[in-house]
Amino acid sequence: MTSRAQIDLAAASSGLPVAAALPALLCALSGAGRAVLTAPPGAGKTTLVPLALLGADWAEGRILMLEPRRLAARAAAERMAALLGERVGETVGYRVRGEAKIGRRTRIEVLTEGILTRMLQSDPALEGVAAVIFDEFHERSIHADLGLALAWEARGALRPDLRIVAMSATLDAAPVAALMDGAPMVHAEGRAFPVETRWLDRSAAGRVEAEAAAAARRALAGEEGDILIFLPGAREIGRALRLLEGVEAEIRPLHGALSFAAQRAALAPAGPGRRKVVLASAIAETSLTVEGVRVVIDGGLARRSRFDPGAGMARLVTERVTRAEADQRRGRAGRLGPGLCIRLWTRGEEAGFAPFAPPEITAADLAPFALDLANWGAAPGDLRFLDPPPEAGLAAARRLLGALGALDGAGRITGHGRAMAAAPAHPRLAHMMLSAPAGERGAAAALAALIEARDPMIGAGADIGARLNALSAPGRAGAAEGALRRIRAEAERLAKRVGAPPPWRGGGRAPAGPLLARAFPDRVAMRRPGAGPTGAARYLLASGKGAWLPAEDALAAEPFLVAADLDGDATEARIRLAAPIGRAEIDALFADRIEETAACRWNRRERRVSARRRLTLGALALEERPWPEAPEAALAAALIEGVRDLGLEALPWTPAARRLAARGEWARARGAAAPSLAPKDLLAELEDWLAPYLPGCRKLEDLTRLDLHALLSARLGHEGRRAVDRVAPEAFTAPDGGVCRIDYDGAAPAIAAPLQAFFGLDRHPTAGGEALSVSLLSPAGRPLQVTADLPGFWRSSYADVRKEMRGRYPRHPWPEDPLSAAPTRRAKPRARR
Repeated sequence: MTSRAQIDLAAASSGLPVAAALPALLCALSGAGRAVLTAPPGAGKTTLVPLALLGADWAEGRILMLEPRRLAARAAAERMAALLGERVGETVGYRVRGEAKIGRRTRIEVLTEGILTRMLQSDPALEGVAAVIFDEFHERSIHADLGLALAWEARGALRPDLRIVAMSATLDAAPVAALMDGAPMVHAEGRAFPVETRWLDRSAAGRVEAEAAAAARRALAGEEGDILIFLPGAREIGRALRLLEGVEAEIRPLHGALSFAAQRAALAPAGPGRRKVVLASAIAETSLTVEGVRVVIDGGLARRSRFDPGAGMARLVTERVTRAEADQRRGRAGRLGPGLCIRLWTRGEEAGFAPFAPPEITAADLAPFALDLANWGAAPGDLRFLDPPPEAGLAAARRLLGALGALDGAGRITGHGRAMAAAPAHPRLAHMMLSAPAGERGAAAALAALIEARDPMIGAGADIGARLNALSAPGRAGAAEGALRRIRAEAERLAKRVGAPPPWRGGGRAPAGPLLARAFPDRVAMRRPGAGPTGAARYLLASGKGAWLPAEDALAAEPFLVAADLDGDATEARIRLAAPIGRAEIDALFADRIEETAACRWNRRERRVSARRRLTLGALALEERPWPEAPEAALAAALIEGVRDLGLEALPWTPAARRLAARGEWARARGAAAPSLAPKDLLAELEDWLAPYLPGCRKLEDLTRLDLHALLSARLGHEGRRAVDRVAPEAFTAPDGGVCRIDYDGAAPAIAAPLQAFFGLDRHPTAGGEALSVSLLSPAGRPLQVTADLPGFWRSSYADVRKEMRGRYPRHPWPEDPLSAAPTRRAKPRARR
């Protein structure tokens, strides 16, 4: 380190709280080689720690510092360079996606967006690097978690002299220190000025941007200093800009989609005698100092990406901030002097805020992470993570990488996968660029740049081809031109990586749909018949998920699309960006994945079997036609599913079949060795007893031809029928010779016959050794008595029955002694006149 830099550092350290902790930090790194530093916002750790490490006797190589945001990385590098009296790219430089300012003399490199991971993949020993600093580690970005895991393994296996520092403003240091084998913990006291906090008296009723704009107008009238307003994202910031038109202040937006020049302008002081209002997303929560701010207005919302592994889609959700995030935002008001924080929620609502945001590794799309792990040659369990990645998300990521050809059948990385890992793009887009025909790679690079950027033409419909055309026509996109200019630069960088010029430099045009299908094979979409609510065009994705387009969208009539961006709704996602694709292009691209199947299925609506041949791509039935030669076994199996769907009552139950089923169950309950005729068993075993009789049957009406009694009898078999007949005979022969069918549906088997048919019977009737319930009927067939003791009836109740009935039915015998009378069902002949 130069003497000039030492002098500047000493001067810059005065008054910054972290200066007091630097000796302890340097001591820990000299001894243990690792440390965890906690310091409140504004303590100066981001600026001073890398500069302090340059002077250590072990710091022969470069110092790398990882920042979670590009703006913070540039700002940190510029601030350190200014303290050294140099330009960025000399002693201090930075590397962010698409931009690098590094020179031969650079000793401190500020990195972001996974650049550290790619450096480790290409050089696991990090030759020439003395230390790695993970700044703002409390944000728990997936890049920081993976970067620390890889750096820690590299230190253990290859570089025991590599120093590692984790720094944070709000981090619970103990778990991180434990992760790094008990790393020393160093704490720097803060220099925060007092901040008054005000809450709303009642819950906000309007949109957050309207509440924030109203609060800003009041603060401009009644408070001093500049104002920093936290809003969820660019959409709300744009609305707030319009609501604040005409106020006496400079209104400056600050979010990730802006150019670096616009972001730098938001951080700079206002003009002489002027005040400024900065409308910021979460980008301003940490690391950055926004000059002049004394008032913070916090909308209390944050926009986060949540990945649904089942849907294979991430969606942006707007959520309440956590208490830690709210405290970070509040601290922005006390960086330069006493301040004020206005919270657009009630004090009572704050009690329901979560303490911390979930680590990104637990909620992110894990495809890039899984590819990096495979490229490193490790499983998640081989590395150290504060929070392990969720298994469902990791499994979904591996399936996608397998489909893209990045992993082989054993889960090992392929040569194509290594090329994908080296490309500075999501694995889907890297595969699209690398697998595209040589003449289409420039167009693929342009599409990749469009997809990874925020949509520059919101409201222009879903056709990504319109954006691609706008990229090729500089200066004609009006308000979107600034955003398109940045996307154009990124496209040229990506095109250079794949060795092809972009379309506007002679790289040739190519239809967007087939290219996108390479990246999103699971999002090839086929239009469904009919329309959704409000007339929307409904689509089915190859993954099996539903999607839709507004009826007025130019793509809404397309039979096939490739959806590059969806809103992530778990039920039916809105398609935000897509391109049409033809059936012939689908056949050519996915010849190895399109399957021809022939199947018989039960059609519930028509109550018949449908036999069809189908060409399918995932969940999409690309083509369907009749299958007239379907085998009888397949038809029968489908009809069986129909019976299961409708229930056993769909079969032609006759009284005889019901009686046999009841007898069978009665007998089995008393130990008879016979197959079950119980409804649940019949339904479960339809393939055994019903299917053999279904040839020629196609629809529900065909089942009426079946003799169900014969089928159940066949199920019992000869021995089963004998067992049932023995324990549960079908009938009882009355003393008069008449046959009485036995009913087995009640608590006891029952018969019914005219009372006179039992004359002379002095024993109670039985079946299979069990007493029958006997219903004694009048000559009119009405029950006179139900008894389980016929001899007792003759001795007791019969006399009363005789007295009442003999006058009503004088032509029928009513002897005084029924046991000595002959059984009969005949009446006396009528007397002749």
